[in-house]
Amino acid sequence: MFTSGPELDQEACWRAVRTRDARFDGRFFTCVRTTGIYCRPVCPARTPLRQNVIFVPTAAAAEERGFRACLRCRPETAPEMGAWNGTSNTVSRALALIEAGALDEGDVDALAGRLGVGERQLRRLFRKHLGAAPVSVAQTRRVLLAKALIQEGDLPMAQVALAAGFGSVRRFNETFQTLYGRPPSALRRRAERAWDGGVRISLPCREPHDWDALLAALADRGERVEGGVWTRALTKDVDGADGVVTVERAGPGQAAVRAEVDDLRALPGVLARVRRVFDLGCDPEAVARDLSADPLLAPLVAARPGLRAAGDWTDAGEVAPGDRLDVPALEPRAEGWRPWRAYALAHLRAAGIDPRGLIEETRDAA
Repeated sequence: MFTSGPELDQEACWRAVRTRDARFDGRFFTCVRTTGIYCRPVCPARTPLRQNVIFVPTAAAAEERGFRACLRCRPETAPEMGAWNGTSNTVSRALALIEAGALDEGDVDALAGRLGVGERQLRRLFRKHLGAAPVSVAQTRRVLLAKALIQEGDLPMAQVALAAGFGSVRRFNETFQTLYGRPPSALRRRAERAWDGGVRISLPCREPHDWDALLAALADRGERVEGGVWTRALTKDVDGADGVVTVERAGPGQAAVRAEVDDLRALPGVLARVRRVFDLGCDPEAVARDLSADPLLAPLVAARPGLRAAGDWTDAGEVAPGDRLDVPALEPRAEGWRPWRAYALAHLRAAGIDPRGLIEETRDAA
């Protein structure tokens, strides 16, 4: 049976690779010893021999072992299937901070302090749930973001280095030369175009994703949504830069983001907030599996498997977004909904069921 942590069932992973099973895309990566490359399970390249591959839970685990990302299947475009989801709130919070750039300028000790844990404990948790150290996760995030910016946008290379969180152009060039044996400019598979000052990038997510329902939820809380496009003004106080960001659906499993910022160093944090607001890291299969254990929720989840929990642009950081509960009196009933309590509430409200009405029901049952 496939597991989401580092202790992967290697044979189950192999079967998924042989059939290019899209259900496993983003859940693990294939490391090919003979080529030094790691791929998504759906990579169109010829399937390697079984004895030449191992499987790891995250891109960071692959890169820490010395493998480089495949240029055909582009691991940076895989759905963000956090192997930590439902296993460690500390790791989830740490990853959100790393994605926002916490290790671009700070160190692991400072990150651990922000999470209220020791540095050694944080390293242990990362090894357990992600198969890689925090610094490796941060490095992989920079590299994969830079790859996406190079291949999808028009940013000059020096600006890509800045936007992806590299401390200098020299470090950016050296990293790509080490990983890919070529300068980053060689990864841009088209002629250079004039940069118009904006950043365009597609962020992946796992289907189903009820995009219309999420946009409606955002509009209901007063956010700007017009013609299927969500728009937010950026401020230096909140976002580290002034500007604007827009998001719209680009197709199945893709959110199209355009950001205009006066300081590209703020881009990782802006993208992290977009992922949170649009719940792009959700694992709908895990949500459905766990919430369906509640007989009230089972038919609701089956009817709307793509329903997501819209996140907040600013995040206090104490609790993983999916586990938040804004009806505290429901705590006894909601204990069985962990770690997807926010999704349970979203399904109840979408079905016209007032969550507060379950409070008395829960008390009567007790």
